[in-house]
Amino acid sequence: MTKLDEAKRDKLSEGRFAFPEQRKEPLEDASHVRNAIARFDQVEGVSDDERDAAWRRIKDAAKKHGVDVSEKSWRELGKK
Repeated sequence: MTKLDEAKRDKLSEGRFAFPEQRKEPLEDASHVRNAIARFDQVEGVSDDERDAAWRRIKDAAKKHGVDVSEKSWRELGKK
């Protein structure tokens, strides 16, 4: 995964994060998108509405960066 140092992370606009208000889970490249999916259930202090919006942002970023996401909803994560 591309390392984002604190200065680079601070310069990212809110729209570049899965959870923009909390500035959690940047979506800068394919590895960050995969990491955001893997850590999605670890994000604390957010509502289901915020999770729904974050999932939409993750899906959009996944498409942009060529990451396959089979789950249609974040509620499907970890269930096979």
